[in-house]
Amino acid sequence: MRFSVDLQEAEADPGRSPTPKREEVEWVPLQNHPVFFPATGPVRDPTAARPLRNLLAWDGASRLYFWDSDKLCLHQISIRLGEPDPTSVLAASPSKVLQADVNPDFAVQKISINRNGSALLLSGSGGLCVMYLYGRTSNKDNATICRTVTVGSQIYLSGSNIIRILQVSWHPNSDTHLGILSSDSVFRIFDLSSDLIQPEQEYYLQPVQPGRSRNATSICPVDFSFGSDHLWDLFSVFILFNDGSVYILCPVIPFGSAYKWESIVEIYNDAQTFGLKSSNSVAVSNSNLAISWLEATFPAIADQETEGSDLYVLRAHPYALFDASLSLQGPLRKVCRDEDEEGSAFRGAECEGGAVSFLYNLVVKDSIMVTAWSGGQLQIDALADEIQPVWNVGSPPRLRVDSNDHIRGLAMICEPTPGKVSPVKLNQPLDSTLWLGHPPPLLRLAIVDLALPRKTKGGSLIMMFIDPLMLERIFTLHDGGIDSIVLHYLPFTNQISGKTETMRTPSVHPVLSTCQGEISSQAPLSGFVSLSDSFGCSWIVGVTGSRECIMLEMKTWNLLLPLQVDMEGKSLGLEEPKEKDMPDMISKELLVGPKVVLVPQTSPNVRSVSADSIEGRSMLHDYFKLFHENYVEYAHKVRICQVIHTQTLFTCVKPTFFL
Repeated sequence: MRFSVDLQEAEADPGRSPTPKREEVEWVPLQNHPVFFPATGPVRDPTAARPLRNLLAWDGASRLYFWDSDKLCLHQISIRLGEPDPTSVLAASPSKVLQADVNPDFAVQKISINRNGSALLLSGSGGLCVMYLYGRTSNKDNATICRTVTVGSQIYLSGSNIIRILQVSWHPNSDTHLGILSSDSVFRIFDLSSDLIQPEQEYYLQPVQPGRSRNATSICPVDFSFGSDHLWDLFSVFILFNDGSVYILCPVIPFGSAYKWESIVEIYNDAQTFGLKSSNSVAVSNSNLAISWLEATFPAIADQETEGSDLYVLRAHPYALFDASLSLQGPLRKVCRDEDEEGSAFRGAECEGGAVSFLYNLVVKDSIMVTAWSGGQLQIDALADEIQPVWNVGSPPRLRVDSNDHIRGLAMICEPTPGKVSPVKLNQPLDSTLWLGHPPPLLRLAIVDLALPRKTKGGSLIMMFIDPLMLERIFTLHDGGIDSIVLHYLPFTNQISGKTETMRTPSVHPVLSTCQGEISSQAPLSGFVSLSDSFGCSWIVGVTGSRECIMLEMKTWNLLLPLQVDMEGKSLGLEEPKEKDMPDMISKELLVGPKVVLVPQTSPNVRSVSADSIEGRSMLHDYFKLFHENYVEYAHKVRICQVIHTQTLFTCVKPTFFL
């Protein structure tokens, strides 16, 4: 039985606007909703360069949000997942229009909703603001006026300041805290419930130690990601720089944020078991700092007797070590097989251009990190060891306190711990570096080449999203469309579950293509979101630059099945593949196959063109040509490859005939 949202409220809340009455609502397929129909105004130049945008957001339940960049308003669309059949999604028409009381004075490039669905973030390189989704009804245009506030107005692009916002994200354990990475190499945390102008926490990033020959001005941050609920990953911030290096800040925690009791107890016991009982004095000292920080941030954790009580959630108290600042751990280096790999310890040799985006993904027991490069490659790594907090003792932070000496804010300079950290070798036991302050090494899983259309300058911008239903799948949004990458090999998860599978490269599936040969339109997609319900159904929704909606159902049940199944437990291959023969580069042949959906560069008035007209015949000819290039020729290649593999298999395996 499926449940839907009742659009008629029994009693209208004075602080909220009423939803349209039931008889006024019409349920239509999401892709046919009037909001997504092409505008009738002048057509924009498709060759005009525009930044990659994502103007769609989902609250995780029954509401979809779309920012109208022409009318400067937000559309709230109620949806029903899997109705009337599991392959479709219905949307309520008309949508609810939310209008900001103060329109943003910058171009919105991204929208994001907080954890409880009460506020929505509007961000761009020129600023950011937060719109609270419950407001008062206006008689003008039948819209709901929502309170909108600007964050960090005195820091970002204010007066003579030219500080640009590089990335902004809601903290996963708070409904009021924002993390912002800016072009001045500072990571800031704002608490919207207390101060919109002054940040609660500031971390000044210095990835290069003073006196080193490396040019610090050429290393700029580009992206960041919060960690997830796995030991100290819970308090970690991963920061990506343009040269591909990744650094970690740990522990970083918003004041007043909530965490599960079990997670804090697990971290506390881990520090006592593997840190205090170590025979190394450095490990004992580092674990003592971590335990004192935990006991001051979560005072209830020191009393283990409360474990059997009704205490399920702990809130973080404001605290900072008075004589130490956080270390900027990194750059993270991959586990090397020999000395020849030490030169490319953090950058893949096949990657081109500069790093443009970063994604952290926790899949069961594996912490997966994906770095996207402007050349169209994805560098996929897994943390080969656990993260531990590291402080630089002797570098005190700057604290802001109130009249009662309570901490209200902090700022600190974060730089790598003095001393060169050598790359970790395969034959080196990982427990020998536990709690010694070394950054965790990386295990290279694969380098995926998306085979994007080449650009003359600047390279490609890539956004990455996690499938909320199947964490092993990652969606990429770029100039060429949308791709799906599925991870088949998770080293620590497979080890814990008892699987003995050899390393398998990820599978890459083109989902939506906006390319015609080697040509792609500039930022053709202006929105993307992945939907899922409790019945295991999954969909993706995309909005083109001409405001047309594309919805596709995504299959999930068979993506993680092995390619070969041996019913008798015998090996299907002649010999086991060796680790050194396992490629970490996915062939481009897997990505140049037929695209699932083609979005030609056409005018919004294409639907009114007659098929027997000159324009209609020309358009049909273009479609036939695209079909032949993308499907017929590819099918011919597949047929030839199938014949070759069949002959090879027949030669290697002697057939047995039964009478």
